[in-house]
Amino acid sequence: MHLFVAYPTTPRPPPNHRIFPFLPFPLKVPRLLRHLLPRRSPLRRRRLPCPPLPLTNDWNAIIRGHAQSDHPINAVTCYLSMLRAPCKPDALTCSFFLKACARALARVESFQMHAQVLRSGFDADVLLQTTLLDAYAKCGDLDTACKLFDGMSKRDIASWNALISGLAQGSRPYEALKLFNRMMEGYDDGRGIMMPNEVTVLGALSACSQLGAIKEGDKVYDYIKKSFLDENVIVCNAVIDMYAKCGVVEKAYSVFEGMSCSRSIITWNTMIMGFAMDGNGLKALQLFNRMAGGRLGPMPDGVTYLAALCACNHAGMVDEGVRLFELMEKYDVSRNVKHYGSVVDLLGRAGRLDEAYKITESMPMSPDPVLWQTLLGASKTYGNVEMAEKASRKLVEMGSNTCEDFVLLSNVYAAHQRWTDVGRVREAMKTRDVKKVPGFSYIEMNGVIFQFFNGDKSHPKWREIYRKLEEINSKIREFGYEPEINYVLHDIGYEEKENALSYHSEKLALAFGLVSSDDRSPININKNLRICGDCHVVIKLVSKLYCREVIVRDRTRFHRFKDGSCSCRDYW
Repeated sequence: MHLFVAYPTTPRPPPNHRIFPFLPFPLKVPRLLRHLLPRRSPLRRRRLPCPPLPLTNDWNAIIRGHAQSDHPINAVTCYLSMLRAPCKPDALTCSFFLKACARALARVESFQMHAQVLRSGFDADVLLQTTLLDAYAKCGDLDTACKLFDGMSKRDIASWNALISGLAQGSRPYEALKLFNRMMEGYDDGRGIMMPNEVTVLGALSACSQLGAIKEGDKVYDYIKKSFLDENVIVCNAVIDMYAKCGVVEKAYSVFEGMSCSRSIITWNTMIMGFAMDGNGLKALQLFNRMAGGRLGPMPDGVTYLAALCACNHAGMVDEGVRLFELMEKYDVSRNVKHYGSVVDLLGRAGRLDEAYKITESMPMSPDPVLWQTLLGASKTYGNVEMAEKASRKLVEMGSNTCEDFVLLSNVYAAHQRWTDVGRVREAMKTRDVKKVPGFSYIEMNGVIFQFFNGDKSHPKWREIYRKLEEINSKIREFGYEPEINYVLHDIGYEEKENALSYHSEKLALAFGLVSSDDRSPININKNLRICGDCHVVIKLVSKLYCREVIVRDRTRFHRFKDGSCSCRDYW
């Protein structure tokens, strides 16, 4: 009601006067006030005076409303109207404006408001500093966010959470985990640092998931149990997701079964997807059936069916996947493009490319680029040039310009020794300025995370690592290994192709794991791209020759190499 407080000295405006000109309707204040008064109040029969121009608090309320709406960028328009009114913004105005910028990913406006904060002398306000930090982090300007955090004289829990979450979501998980550990050390030592809460551990768990850092994840989970944060279902879901993405699905399932809080539908979906990524289609479907047959818990939704379809994909369970897809119609679960894409992937992996193509033509909605990329990938696996060219043309028509589109088509041509076509594709990549995503791999060793790029020589032990690779190549050749040179796209000599394959990031990480550990513990590697066929063959042989279990998580699934075989059964 404070928005419409009336003063008797205020002159009456025109009937359709708008107090806030940016509202989509004329605000007739006297009439509104009469409706708000009790029916028998004598004030309803009086001629009510009109309000003055809106105050700062009134503008703040409207800006805050826009910041929380579906169109937060409208808060910028509102703020400009406030300045024209004129009305002087305060620290809360700046805070609400920055929250709108964070939701709208408006980096330039955040920078401009930062300047306004400094000019107005609000930079000592901890709440405003935290909101500004959060805006920079969510807009992707993490370097500025880090500088702002380091320059804060006083930090609250929200400041730590904003930067940890921002780094984790901004593909800088190592820094996020480092900051979380710094926070934990300060809290344990009693240096006045706040106790990590639910939001803090969610950021740390996300970082562990991206890095495949099992030991660090264990530490975070120990803290969660010690602080009773495992009573929060959102935290439990994040723990399950972390363990599943780190390749220890048994621990994920143990957390799932031992939850003290009620499982949400997200809990079930996360666990089913965990089994799917691990290639354990049977357990994923068992859990799906348990969920579908339950009376008290949530029933499967579209995400659940998608997770189950992914499980069938990775396990090569074609008939079961098709049956699930048909069940969706029976139980009135709406299908979207991802469900169709999963079935196309399922049939494509099985080599049934014509059936997969027919599904793309029978879809009630338009296929998205991911679906055509899926078909292109299947065409590459089975060397179907005609289907690959069809999918590639569709991607060009849709304006897709990702590196993967061109690389997959190049792979198909290279496998058939069509170097002229490979050159044509590479020329198209240059013309469109398509940048290839560099391959890299993470490996955790003794609680420390190391990163390797293809052909990397930045590690202090790089000479020892390369010698180990030479030793590996020598040993596996005795078992009949021949480099899969078709995975090298350039029209170069055999020896050069062999060298190009030898120093892929996952091979460097594997050699480092063998050099740095003498025990029989598993070697965990996390790769940002799909593992290539040659690396897959090499790691299978290494697992047998060196009696080591190697777990590789690539972009789509886990590969568990043991005794010369892989859990994917060479189906990925």
